[in-house]
Amino acid sequence: MTASQKAWSPVRWAKNGGVQIAYDRFLAAPADGEPLLLLMGLGTSRRWWPDGFCAALAAHGFAVARYDQRDAGESTHLQDAPARNPIAALTGKRREIYTAEDMADDAIAVMDALGWESAHLLGASLGGAAAQRVALRHPDRVRTLTSSSAVPGDMAGVRTLRYIRLGTLAKLARLKFPDTREGDVEAGVALARMLASPARPFDEQAVRARIESSPDPGVRDQKAQSRQIGARWHGPPVSSLRTPTLVLHGEDDPLIRPAAARRIATTVAGSSLAILPGVGHDLPEHAWPDVADRVRRHAGLGQRRTAHRA
Repeated sequence: MTASQKAWSPVRWAKNGGVQIAYDRFLAAPADGEPLLLLMGLGTSRRWWPDGFCAALAAHGFAVARYDQRDAGESTHLQDAPARNPIAALTGKRREIYTAEDMADDAIAVMDALGWESAHLLGASLGGAAAQRVALRHPDRVRTLTSSSAVPGDMAGVRTLRYIRLGTLAKLARLKFPDTREGDVEAGVALARMLASPARPFDEQAVRARIESSPDPGVRDQKAQSRQIGARWHGPPVSSLRTPTLVLHGEDDPLIRPAAARRIATTVAGSSLAILPGVGHDLPEHAWPDVADRVRRHAGLGQRRTAHRA
C-alpha cells in the first residue's frame, strides 16, 4: 500500500439510482471538522487531488472527502457515447446518456452516504461546473461554493467554446497511448504537462512519481469524457446562485480562459474572484497554502489548527 493510499479511508460507494459513486475520506482530517467535498474534473479520478493540498485543508479544520464522478475512476461507467472525442461532444448533435442534473445528484448521494446534511464544495474544472450545479439544484445542502478553473455551469455546447483554448483542446483530443498501465502513466504525465503553467518549470519527476502510484485510465477514455461533456444542464442560470461563492482561476491556464472565471464572478451576486499567479489548469504545490487559506476564509473558519487522525 502506497503512502497516498494510507492517507485515505477504504473506498466506499454511494448510490444514485443504478449508478454507484466511489468516494473516500482523508484520514488525517478532524472527524468533527467542517465537511468539505471535492469534485474533480473531466474524465479523471478523485486521486488527482494532491494529498498535500488535502492535508492543508484538513489542517484548517475541514473534514475532507472526495469522489469519482460517474464515468470516471471507480464509479459506474455508462454505455458508449456516439461522439468520438470531447470536441465532437461539444459541437455535435448527440443522444444524451445522462443529464448534468444527474451528475449534481451524484454529489448529494455521496453527502447522504457520509451523513452530511450540508457541506462546503470545492470543484476543479468540470468539477467546478458540477459544483455550481449542485448549489443551484440543492441550495440547502451547500454551505459555500468554491469553483476553480471552470466555465459557467449553465454553459453548454458551442457556447462553451468562447472560454476554451481550442488549440489545447485539440492537443488533448489527439493524445493516444496504449491500453496498458504504462500507457496510463504516460498519458497522465502528458496531460499534467499540457495543463501546467507554461511560466513555471514542469517537475516531471514529481509528477511521474505521483501518477505511477495510481495510474488513471480515464485520461485516455475519450468516450467517457464525451458522455460527461454531453450531460446538458436544464436548470436555472448561474445568475440564480445565492450560495456564498469563491471563484478561482489560474492566470496561466492553458485550457480555459480566465474570462470564464470573470463571467462567473460578475454573474453571481456577492461572489469573490481570485486570479492565481503561476497557476495553470492545475493545482501546483506552490499554490496549496494560498488556495487552502482562501477556502478556509471563504468558509468562515478560524486560523490554522493542527490536524489529527480521524
